[in-house]
Amino acid sequence: MRVSDVIIVGGGIMGCGIALRLRQAGARVTVLERSIPGAEASSAAAGMLAPQMESDGPGPFLDLCLRSRGLYPAFAEELRELSGVDIAYKPCGILKVAFADTGVHHLEATVLWQRGMGLRAELLDGEQARALEPKLSARAVAAAHFPDDHQVDNRLLVRALTMAAARVGAEFRSGYVRGIVHEDGRAVGVDLDGEVLRADAIVLAAGSWSSLVQGAGVEAKSVRPARGQMIQLQTRLPLLQRVLTSEKGYVVPRADGRVIAGSTMELVGFDKQVTAAGLARILDMALELCPELGSAPITETWAGFRPWTEDKRPYLGEGPTPGLFLATGHFRNGILLAPITAKLVAQAVLGERTTLDLAPFRYDRGAARARA
Repeated sequence: MRVSDVIIVGGGIMGCGIALRLRQAGARVTVLERSIPGAEASSAAAGMLAPQMESDGPGPFLDLCLRSRGLYPAFAEELRELSGVDIAYKPCGILKVAFADTGVHHLEATVLWQRGMGLRAELLDGEQARALEPKLSARAVAAAHFPDDHQVDNRLLVRALTMAAARVGAEFRSGYVRGIVHEDGRAVGVDLDGEVLRADAIVLAAGSWSSLVQGAGVEAKSVRPARGQMIQLQTRLPLLQRVLTSEKGYVVPRADGRVIAGSTMELVGFDKQVTAAGLARILDMALELCPELGSAPITETWAGFRPWTEDKRPYLGEGPTPGLFLATGHFRNGILLAPITAKLVAQAVLGERTTLDLAPFRYDRGAARARA
C-alpha cells in the first residue's frame, strides 16, 4: 500500500524536522515511531547550541554546526507560530572553564584559531570570568567565553516540532519497523509490524537504533548507542546566567531555576540504567564549577542514548541504495543540528541541490578516505 511520497523512520527531532520541511514543500509524509515521538535522545539532552565550545578545529563539520546555530532564532520563532510552544531559545553564551595551567593553554589555542576565523571568542582570567558569573568557583583560573553559543529547552523543542509537523499535515504512525523493503535494488517501502507501507523515498532518522533497522545498510559498528547520564537540580532563583562547562561536563541553567548537569559518555549498548558512579562523576563536576549547587535538591535523574559514530560526524543525505536517505549519527550535536539537518535532508529527498555539500557526511566517507 502506497501511503506517502516519503516515509520517515524515527519521530525524534530529526524525523519531525524533516517531515515539517517536506510537508511545507508539498510532499505527503508519514512518520513512523515505535513509541512517543521524541521520547529518546531528543528529550534526554541538555539543549546546548555550542558549536564553538564543542569544536576541535575548523572544517566542514564546524561549518555545518555554525550554519545550524545561525538558523535557530528564526527557527524558534517559526515553531512558536506553528505550534504555540516557546522553545525557550536563550542567547546566553557559554564559559568553558579551566582549573589548571594545562587547560588554560588549550583554551588559549582554541580562542586564537576561532578569532582567526572571525568568530567571537575571548580568554578570561578567573577574576574576569567571575565578574560575568559570580557563582563560578573560586578555583577557576581561566575561562573561554563564547558569547554566540546558546541554548534551548530541548523538551519544549521536541513538543514544538512534533506539533508543527502534525499541524502542516504530516501523518504519524506507531509500530515496530521490521525493515526497509527493496525491489530491483531500490528502497520502496517499510515493513511496519508485517504491513508493507510503500513510498517514493525512505528517510532513516532512527538515532541510536538506526543500525537495528534491517535493510538500511547501516552497520552496527557505524552507529552505536552512547549512554549519557543526566541530573536535574532545582534552585529557588537562577544561580547562573550562562552555561558553564569544563573538560568533565557541563551545567546548563534554565530560566525557572532548574539546572541540567551532565553527562557521561559510555558505550554500554542499550543499557539505560542510571548508575551511582555516573551520578557521582556528574555531581563532582557540577560542584567543581559551581559550589553553591551543593545545597540544591536533585529533582530528576535519567539516561539517554546518543547516536555515536566513529568520527563523531552525522550521516546525511543519500543512503547506500536509491530511494533511501540518512539523517542519523548526530552524537552530541543533535539539538544543535536539527534545523540544518531538516533543511539539507529535505532538499536531498526532493532532488534539489543542497545548500551545503553533503560529501563529508556521506555514509561511505570512511571507505572513501581509506581508498585515498
